Amino acid sequence: MFTGGPKTFSLHVRCRYGDHDDWITLQSRVESLDQLLASPCGFECPTHGAQQEFPLEGVEKQSSTSGTQKGFPLFSPGKTAKRSRSSERKAFSVPVIVYGWSKSFGTFHESTTTLMFNASGALVRLVTPVEIGENLFIVNKFTKDELEVRVVFKDSHYNGGFDVGLAFAKPAINFWRKTRRGSRAPQILRVVVRGKDRNGNPFSQSSYTMDISEGGARLDNVAYLTSPGQVIEVKRRWHGKARFRVAWIGQLGTSESNQVGICTLDSGKLPWRIKFVEPPSAKSQKKS
Repeated sequence: MFTGGPKTFSLHVRCRYGDHDDWITLQSRVESLDQLLASPCGFECPTHGAQQEFPLEGVEKQSSTSGTQKGFPLFSPGKTAKRSRSSERKAFSVPVIVYGWSKSFGTFHESTTTLMFNASGALVRLVTPVEIGENLFIVNKFTKDELEVRVVFKDSHYNGGFDVGLAFAKPAINFWRKTRRGSRAPQILRVVVRGKDRNGNPFSQSSYTMDISEGGARLDNVAYLTSPGQVIEVKRRWHGKARFRVAWIGQLGTSESNQVGICTLDSGKLPWRIKFVEPPSAKSQKKS
């Protein structure tokens, strides 16, 4: 939903080949600056012609009733009332899982890699025909972190599939890291998993954790789960219970076969009481 009247923005763009770096002006736009930064925009490179790339940063220009706004040069950021900078979009490949429900396809779960990313979102290539405006989930395979995303861009790729722009609800600077935010402790605990199978029938079975953290766990031998996104209840005797969302399911023939990764939905309410040792700070290391 868009709020406020039309606005004028300047966006910093760069040719994918690195030969052209400039500013373009967008007038009478109803989107927010964050939405524009999360979507590719078109511009002309003198060397390579028409381009479609994500902006590196953006500026909202001051509104002016005197008409002086029109005098700003096309590729100049000019004076600003508000400046919001997105982290630079990086052309790195990070393995991810995108899953959810699409109006034109139904429930899906697809492994892919990012084409580009920054703190506001990512560009990925999907086979699933998702639609602009749909809410999905993305999982970083390195860390197993999961966030909800919104489809803000879609373009057919000449080699099949779609280039899809995914935007976070708010900037997530640490989502693309390759290491976990919190420590994960190898710990085997017997738990009871409850949920619904693919036919909607309730199930309850025993399982074991392989490792645990303050944000989730890795479970072994949970046979009834078939797709990420399912919500389950994990209970440990004498230690309570909590709800989790299935973030990933190990594929057959891999070292993670029959294993699932889960993320907590009840923050601070975990069915295990483990004290995680925080790494020593830089100050304490200097003192020692």
